Amino acid sequence: MLEIRYFEEALEELFSRGLLHGTMHLSIGQEAVAEGVCAALDDGDYITSTHRGHGHTLAHGADPTAMMAELMMKDTGYCRGRGGSMHIADVANGNLGANGIVAGSMTIATGAALTQQMQGTGKVVACFFGDGAANEGAFHESLNLAAVWDLPVLFICENNQYGMSMSQDRSTAGGSVAARSAAYGMPGTRVDGNDVEAVYEATHEAIVATRRGDGPALIECVTYRYRGHSKSDRNLYRTQDEIEDWRTHRDPIERFAGKLVAERGVAQSNIDAARETARSKIRDAVQAAVKAPDADPADLTGAAYA
Repeated sequence: MLEIRYFEEALEELFSRGLLHGTMHLSIGQEAVAEGVCAALDDGDYITSTHRGHGHTLAHGADPTAMMAELMMKDTGYCRGRGGSMHIADVANGNLGANGIVAGSMTIATGAALTQQMQGTGKVVACFFGDGAANEGAFHESLNLAAVWDLPVLFICENNQYGMSMSQDRSTAGGSVAARSAAYGMPGTRVDGNDVEAVYEATHEAIVATRRGDGPALIECVTYRYRGHSKSDRNLYRTQDEIEDWRTHRDPIERFAGKLVAERGVAQSNIDAARETARSKIRDAVQAAVKAPDADPADLTGAAYA
């Protein structure tokens, strides 16, 4: 979680200095969802991600240096600088890619799960999507087909309260995303998405059932993003008091760090050392990426796949 936080804070600084171009969607405040889910997966399991996918990619084992290089349009990046923030992928490590299309990850995950079932691999697919995607047609199509065919896929909703600038309370009927699972005959669970242990436990339980052949499941993780929807978002639709309340009282990293010290007997010095280790790792990633060779526009199609 610390690596994800520091990675995205570094991106924010690089963007402000003009070293990153385009836009980006930060998940600062949501780190427990990515880490809690991916910690429950086995080697060889797959994920699909969203336009807000840096955390998922790192939690699933990506190299921060190759990620940073990708965002800085370097030839050493995961997609040789062509994918950038919204389309980063690490296929060799089971990350089938972030996706700039809202709910686009859901149909890909369903197809990937069908592949695992047909080949009898025993692997599962974890599909990350946001609360806004729950109102797209692809959400219903994916859950329906996954349930009909008992596919080994977990649908992980990162409910960060806002679909761009629209409050989830104003846009989503039925009280919760998890409640919609009943329409498709699959288990649906709603958890505190800022409690990494709660996310892990819910995911682990669902994975055990899915590997057993019980079919798909839906987990809604209630969390919060501190930053705007993207770098162009001025955050005018919510109050600073609301943001500060989540940051002060429900931050996933500080909650877990406090729990480790108060309940698990972990020394504060160990927590501090973990922070410094994570900072150093991200600092080294930035320095290496800056020095890496730029992607060559003349070879644009050389990294394309169709």
